Amino acid sequence: MRLRVDRDAFAEAVAWTARALPTRHAVPVLAGMRLEVSPDGSSLHLSGFDYEVSTRASVEVLAEESGAALVPGRLLAEIVNNLPSGTVRIETDGSRVRVSAGAARFTLITMPLEDYPSLPGMPGRIGSVPADALTAAVRQVTPAASRDDTLPMLTGAYLDFTGDRLSVVATDRYRIAVRELWWKPEDPGIDADALVPARTLANTVRGLINQSNVNVALGGEGMIGFENGERATTTRLIDSDFVKYASWFPTEFSARAEVPVGPLLEAVKRVALVADRNTPLRLAFTEGEVVLEAGSGDDAQAVEALEVGYEGAPIRLAFRPDYLADGLTGVETDTAHLNFTEPTKPAVFTDATEEPSFRYLVQPLRVS
Repeated sequence: MRLRVDRDAFAEAVAWTARALPTRHAVPVLAGMRLEVSPDGSSLHLSGFDYEVSTRASVEVLAEESGAALVPGRLLAEIVNNLPSGTVRIETDGSRVRVSAGAARFTLITMPLEDYPSLPGMPGRIGSVPADALTAAVRQVTPAASRDDTLPMLTGAYLDFTGDRLSVVATDRYRIAVRELWWKPEDPGIDADALVPARTLANTVRGLINQSNVNVALGGEGMIGFENGERATTTRLIDSDFVKYASWFPTEFSARAEVPVGPLLEAVKRVALVADRNTPLRLAFTEGEVVLEAGSGDDAQAVEALEVGYEGAPIRLAFRPDYLADGLTGVETDTAHLNFTEPTKPAVFTDATEEPSFRYLVQPLRVS
């Protein structure tokens, strides 16, 4: 294998492919990235697979000699990301792969290609969604997914495909985030769902090409796939039913605050400086104002007041600072609606629109 490729295009393809590669694995070859020149010598195909997630990408090259090689994937990504701009030259020499650009030269030891597993095929396409919209939805929702692997169901992002509406949902039992968006199904009457590992989904959208579409593929073998230009990924689904989340959201509220998202988020971050992660940040809403407080007694303390719109009887609530910040960060409008029932019952944050596409339910903390 001997070829030349543009450094920037190659770096993007390598970064996409390396996302799913483990840093360490009991089977060493699964940390490898497969590089293979197409038969006509016009493109280089890159792939990675750890039996759970597969990633594939292609990049245009000028190849003088075809061939394939398996190299340490994450190391290759670090090397390419730090190469100077311009043309990258790659060539194999026995059990070595030489990567060079400008005056930089690297030599990698190859891994045995014959031990590398075959990648799974892409499931059947069920529709497409704008990359920008999917990226935004996943970034809004996945912070609410649990990091506790002992409850696999809660570590997933639930995708609900109903007609031309796609709902992305995640919860860790103490909060739940829902984003609804438009998508284009192959079958207008589709009614399907998938529980995707949230971490994998978040990694996938980081590499999507803006101003493009993502083809969604879903198979009966417990697998989902995403295709975006010359990039593709598949992942196994979590084999579990998702919670019946719709009934968690209150249908009526006794109070509502209309808050400026940016200023309130900055105030939350400042006041939270004196609070540990699990220490409550207290908010007191009255007409025209919210007062944020953290700390008490002999501990460090912080207080800040902010002008807001408020309707309802005065109310005092307490939240984990990171849960509060995640909910505000998910709101896309300049102002947010914070809807309340009682100090100890869930609050719901939404976009400041008549039919909000983003909803974030969070359980307040009990404080004395």
